[in-house]
Amino acid sequence: MSTALNISLEQQGISTGADLFTNLGTAPLVEAALANNEGMLAKYGPLVVKTGLHTGRSAKDKYIVRDAETENTIWWGKTNVAMDPAHFTALKADFLAALDGKAKLYVADLFGGSQPEHRVNVRVINELAWHNLFIRTLLVRPTNDELASFVPEYTIIDLPSFRADPARHGCRSETVVAVNFTEKLILIGGTAYAGEMKKSVFGILNYLLPAKGVMPMHCSANIGANGDTAVFFGLSGTGKTTLSADASRTLIGDDEHGWSDTAVFNFEGGCYAKMIRLSEEAEPEIFATTKRFGTVLENVVMNPVTRELDFDDASLAENSRGSYPIEFIPNASEKNMGPVPKNIIMLTADAYGVLPPIAKLTPEQAMYHFLSGYTARVAGTEIGVTEPEATFSTCFGAPFMPRHPSVYGNLLKERIAKGAVQCWLVNTGWTGGKATMPGISRMPIKATRALLNAALDGSLNNAEFRKDPNFGFEFPVAVPGVDSAILDPREAWADKADYDATAQNLVQQFIDNFAQFADHVDEGVRQSAPKAA
Repeated sequence: MSTALNISLEQQGISTGADLFTNLGTAPLVEAALANNEGMLAKYGPLVVKTGLHTGRSAKDKYIVRDAETENTIWWGKTNVAMDPAHFTALKADFLAALDGKAKLYVADLFGGSQPEHRVNVRVINELAWHNLFIRTLLVRPTNDELASFVPEYTIIDLPSFRADPARHGCRSETVVAVNFTEKLILIGGTAYAGEMKKSVFGILNYLLPAKGVMPMHCSANIGANGDTAVFFGLSGTGKTTLSADASRTLIGDDEHGWSDTAVFNFEGGCYAKMIRLSEEAEPEIFATTKRFGTVLENVVMNPVTRELDFDDASLAENSRGSYPIEFIPNASEKNMGPVPKNIIMLTADAYGVLPPIAKLTPEQAMYHFLSGYTARVAGTEIGVTEPEATFSTCFGAPFMPRHPSVYGNLLKERIAKGAVQCWLVNTGWTGGKATMPGISRMPIKATRALLNAALDGSLNNAEFRKDPNFGFEFPVAVPGVDSAILDPREAWADKADYDATAQNLVQQFIDNFAQFADHVDEGVRQSAPKAA
């Protein structure tokens, strides 16, 4: 049953003849999705959907309207691409016309941010019921009392059936994600990938919060038994979600957070985990969510007869995903918040096999690696691919950071200094050689967890450390329960000369990438760069 909107669509200037379904709960939205043939129920109850052509974000189709509000506040460039206000006006008119022609629309009023004084009110309008369920799952759900007085600040309209016109709308293709900070309106068209909505809200908060002195972060976070909060930065595939879902610690959230003077708070009320090759042994808490009614599984292969799921089948997408309420994780924080952090962990999946499994960072080194945002992937499986591929995504989330990276970097450095926070670089990638070499395996997750536990409980501080000659940070020589052979990355390689050459190649890539930030940081951060031979 719909819950009435406090502020109607008409009051927002949105006119439509559609039947409106407003602030529906999980069960009615699942029922609507099934009635609309948007998906199917799998064994044990999760809703399984396909997103079609787009199985990930369309980064090259995202635009920010360039006007008086944004001219001097946005970091314009390859990531933040400008749209002319006139093109947005035409796009908006066509979106509103498309809305007026829909038979059904689903509307949800939600919060971006769990700390009341730092959250933003977001209204989301969808043509797909499962999209509305997704965003209701991923954002923070208001109480009935809060809905009764809810006033939307930002509005997202998401129409997968809409086709943009590059000539009329000033975009690149039929897919468009257009953000207007002046009108507080985001238009998403031509893609059924639900993550576009989630990341649009992240972009809003990344724009608004630094002006309030709050640090927005692309990270997961959890709390230990002694109230010690840990923050995990990392790009997709580095273990952010996996490592934060630890049965011995309380989960604050898996992807997006703010760091205020008093708390680390989740921007969301749900999780969005990668499902490909998910195993019950390695990730029991996440695996359990795939057997719950209310979970939405995107592009996960399912047997249509038995309704059994195959997480190893990537035929629909390598980026198969599951969204579920955070309370599906048994040890989740009740208020999606925790104390300010004691430890910061920067995760990287180093496919070059150069970085140690864990290293201790100074505040200056932490800012250097935060701005670098390094990880590496195996370039592909085609014949002839012999080298990993480095990825540098500043602040571990460049596509979602509208302001200049130095804004976020300096906020982080200030907060690290203020709280005497210990910082660690953790490599969840490959050891003993490059990922493309025969017989080279990924870092054992049990070793990573053991090293993390030692860092978080403080025992790692008592270990003997050695300075890495290439990167300058320190790594432990021996840690109980961890094979010492993997702690020193050079010693793990059979061919030491090959390691040295590979390490220097990676060092040079770091140096080349950081040149864009050198003028925006102080000398201490510049001196934290790795050293070329």
